[in-house]
Amino acid sequence: MSIFPTRQIFLEVGPLTIHWYGIMYLIAFLLILWIVPRIKKYRDVHLSSEYLSTLLLYGIVGTIVGGRLGYVIFYGADYYGDNPLDILMVWKGGMSSHGGIIGVSIATWLFAKKHAIDLWRLADILVIPAAIGLAFGRFGNFINQELYGSVTDLPWAISIPGEMDLRHPTQIYAVIKNLFIAGVCFMHLKKYKKPGTTLGLFITLYGILRFLIEFIRVETSEGFDIAFMHLTRGQMLTVPLIVVGVVILFKKKD
Repeated sequence: MSIFPTRQIFLEVGPLTIHWYGIMYLIAFLLILWIVPRIKKYRDVHLSSEYLSTLLLYGIVGTIVGGRLGYVIFYGADYYGDNPLDILMVWKGGMSSHGGIIGVSIATWLFAKKHAIDLWRLADILVIPAAIGLAFGRFGNFINQELYGSVTDLPWAISIPGEMDLRHPTQIYAVIKNLFIAGVCFMHLKKYKKPGTTLGLFITLYGILRFLIEFIRVETSEGFDIAFMHLTRGQMLTVPLIVVGVVILFKKKD
């Protein structure tokens, strides 16, 4: 048995390899079991322990399938088109937060429909653990020293193996961003009772702050030149999120 054999791997036991990123996902999923029972009262959502376990299963499948397919479609279509079997090799890395959000959204809709639970009320409470879970995911990126930022001389700059210059710790910026969103959404959930508004706030905040962080994150995929602006692929994928979030806010506020 080997504990912490590399920055990417948490534990090796014979042929079994557990990655840090997997540990972060596990913590994120367990958060649902701990947080949801404590905040469901703010939207009068009735979830038995059995329903909550089922919801967790839906969330796990939605996150993994959505995150993986999102990465394949948004970031690796050419490669995976030539190597389709590699799509199943999730242990090699490659997950998209945008795809994960889409996957979880579909899974939540299916769960709510099957169990006759109001989708907007359920979504309002789920965005809190979702935001915290996203923070853990980005911390996993920090441990792996991936998705880092551009060159900087700020005091909190980090050193990345293979890179000569110090870099923005954009993973930590994203952790702070997601925890901030979780806090704001929780306060909103308690104060405003209109179902759907907390969901709209979450999507809007996530989209805007993710768009801004992308300006200082090193591009891992080719971006897009639009008029006088260059947008990263992450920014292009985030624009629809902002639009959806704003639309939900305006439609649900009344």
